[in-house]
Amino acid sequence: MKALGQEAQEEERLLVEAAQRDRRRFAELYARHFHRVYAYVSRRVEDREEAEDITADVFHQALAKLPQFEWRGAPFSAWLFRIAGNAITDRWKEAARKPRGPLPEDVEDSNARDAEQCALLFQLVENLPADQRRVVYLRFTEQKSIREIAQDMKRTEGAVKQLQFRALEKLRAQMEGGDV
Repeated sequence: MKALGQEAQEEERLLVEAAQRDRRRFAELYARHFHRVYAYVSRRVEDREEAEDITADVFHQALAKLPQFEWRGAPFSAWLFRIAGNAITDRWKEAARKPRGPLPEDVEDSNARDAEQCALLFQLVENLPADQRRVVYLRFTEQKSIREIAQDMKRTEGAVKQLQFRALEKLRAQMEGGDV
């Protein structure tokens, strides 16, 4: 008998394959993932309208790139979050290129530094080993518990904690040392 996580993964894989054959079926994937993607984006951008625009762009890009999507066992949402992260980074880069008026004296450059660090962090997470990257996405993007991740990955909770620890240590060292 399949574990619940396997059944959900299999169902999602079948939905993705159906949407790849018939784009009208993408609506099911959209409905299933919209709220999580919007929550992910809205936590990273300040403006609600911009969060809505980016979320719409994420699903537009996902639909356009769906034929190239390959199922590799990771949740479909991980792919959507990667698209979202890239879209947010692109917006930050685009905003940085646009000329702006002078900033008020009491506003620091911290927002730009935060955006740069966030973009760097997205890049560094993408370069982690697959298991560590998956744990980071599930834990911090999908906000799953260690127990849920262990069940999804068919690992012990201790193994998941170790993967998370190693990933965070590697990210911390790279962020502090500028080792990219």
